[in-house]
Amino acid sequence: MLDTFKSRLGDKESDSIHSSSALAGLINGQSTGVDFHASLTIIGQALTPYIVGNVLSDIQSHFDTGALAFHHLHQQLGDDVVVARGNLLKDNKSELKAMLSALSATFNIDIGLQLSQPSLSKGGLLVMDMDSTVIGIECIDEIAKLADVGREVAEVTEKAMRGEIAFNESLNHRVACLEGVPVEHLRKIRDSLPIMPGIQALLSELKKHGWKLAIASGGFTYFADHLKQRLELDFATSNTLEVDNGQLTGKVVGEIVNADVKAETVKQLAAKWNIDSEQTVAMGDGANDLVMMKEAALGVACHGKPVVNEKADVAIRAGSLHSLLYFLSE
Repeated sequence: MLDTFKSRLGDKESDSIHSSSALAGLINGQSTGVDFHASLTIIGQALTPYIVGNVLSDIQSHFDTGALAFHHLHQQLGDDVVVARGNLLKDNKSELKAMLSALSATFNIDIGLQLSQPSLSKGGLLVMDMDSTVIGIECIDEIAKLADVGREVAEVTEKAMRGEIAFNESLNHRVACLEGVPVEHLRKIRDSLPIMPGIQALLSELKKHGWKLAIASGGFTYFADHLKQRLELDFATSNTLEVDNGQLTGKVVGEIVNADVKAETVKQLAAKWNIDSEQTVAMGDGANDLVMMKEAALGVACHGKPVVNEKADVAIRAGSLHSLLYFLSE
């Protein structure tokens, strides 16, 4: 199939290989009835024959392309999405992931290899991290800035997200720094929360097909409960900050929502709503999201830390949150 693609590509004028409109002529009719074991999804703005051809050529020693087609949501949400169906030639998935990461950076695109995919039309469960995933900030860092302990708290946050320090320990340390902060400061942050691009398109499409949507966050209920209402989600769990006389006490109330609790949330919600485990998806950016990603059928890194991009099933590096939809079958 790759040889056929290259042959047809070679028939084009040199300028055409850099034209996005030329891609359709190379892909239409390339699907076959043959079953393949893996799917390679290529996502980008104005994909060209040059980009797709280079991706498939560079990984041909690892992935044998058998059929090419456009994803069923191709151009419907503003992206070009090509799906290559084929078979793995080597068992070294980590090496292939490293190659896909490099290609993603080279062409500023998203690429994901999957052996199986949840189905969009069957309905399912999406559990999302909140900070730096649903929203573009770490709320605790923003509170700390208002308390003049921003640098100290941000450094601990970064270590925790990279997996260099236990989450419970890091959370208690950071929250202790917030003692005496007026609750009014939290309202200011809540009112200006930067919602991540693509979240509304993602949630809207999933809702059309009966998916259940949840937040499982190591952040705080003040923000997670607000987002549950604002985004019309089905469930949210996070940590509760203790308040006394309108000020934070520097303590967390109740069980800490850490990596294990997030993973258990995926399991419990799927059971509660009778959702097949094959139809569960978890998305996040930090090391404390990896356990719930492993619990779900599909773990998606969203502009994640290097360790998360490496270990997640697929990673969104260049696109918006709605790119998650392209890793689902029809």
